[in-house]
Amino acid sequence: MVEKLIGAEEGVTDEDRNYRGSRFADVRAAVSANPYYKVWGVEDELPLPDTPTRLSNVLRGIWTFGRRYWFAKAAARAVDSHADLRWGPDGKGFLRLLHPNGVCLTGLWEIIEETAYSGYFKRGSRALVIARYSSRLPRRGQKTRSLSLVGKLYPTDDPNHADPLRTANFFTQEDIGGAYSDYINDAELRNAPNVTPLRQGLGLAVLLVNGIVFSLTDKFSSQRQVHTIAELDKPPFEPTRTPAFLRLTVAPDQPRIEGEGLDFRDEILAQIFDRGDPRPKPKLVFNVEVTDQGVEKRKFGNVKWTFENWRRIGRLTFDNAIASYNGDYVIHFNHPQWRDDRNDPKTAFRPPLKACC
Repeated sequence: MVEKLIGAEEGVTDEDRNYRGSRFADVRAAVSANPYYKVWGVEDELPLPDTPTRLSNVLRGIWTFGRRYWFAKAAARAVDSHADLRWGPDGKGFLRLLHPNGVCLTGLWEIIEETAYSGYFKRGSRALVIARYSSRLPRRGQKTRSLSLVGKLYPTDDPNHADPLRTANFFTQEDIGGAYSDYINDAELRNAPNVTPLRQGLGLAVLLVNGIVFSLTDKFSSQRQVHTIAELDKPPFEPTRTPAFLRLTVAPDQPRIEGEGLDFRDEILAQIFDRGDPRPKPKLVFNVEVTDQGVEKRKFGNVKWTFENWRRIGRLTFDNAIASYNGDYVIHFNHPQWRDDRNDPKTAFRPPLKACC
């Protein structure tokens, strides 16, 4: 497959400014439309594409003083745009400059314990979710890979809801510099991951550019607050109450998928499908945990977090998954804007995106 060229669609367009929400069924259909395989696990299927993250892509246009620096425009769009799908002018989406290799999942977010938080962190919350599990490097044994799970929550548990709904997006990841978890079962995905830059090896330059650009765009490059979930479908008179930290871990009873050099996308798919059988049967379950107690330490460019009192409040259950072109190029996840006070939208680092005429 020919890699898409970087262009103007990396930045904010009218498609982003005119966003009014989406239907779960429509986004699910979009990411399912063009899978990389007819039936996953059949021997004669082609291997999943391995799209590289290129330093040349994140630097392209940097010498134009911002006018055509596409990575900076992509970073601003990621923070400003709430669009769930970005088709672009050619209908083929846009090249992901970071974490280009992914697999999309659909399922249900459930909060089952009493909490002190608002919105869809309240006990009894049930939200449909579309997520993307991704990494820069896809294969087990590539020690500089960092696994990531991002998702969008719909404030409904009806997959056929009729009206477009605005979504709440979250971002979780392992150590951004790279982690040593060979199995997804061992990955600790947090909205405030550690950063160990020297683990990146040849990818260090990309990591440094990413940190600088996102720090200029949204103040902090390595932490993504979860206030959008705490405000999802919340009555306007109710104060926002957001947990500081979110952690997602694979439930302990999930099987461990063996295979030397296994692609994480095949590992995810094997949790839900039997090879050669298109019908999803098992489920992939993550524990949803939160805490308000975390301390960040920075030293020699490293970021290290220590936490106390993680509490499991719910689960994230995925019952289907697919690796597809639209899942890599078209689906879009909004990076929640940084707030100095995570419960007060008036303290946001960036102004909200204005609607187009």
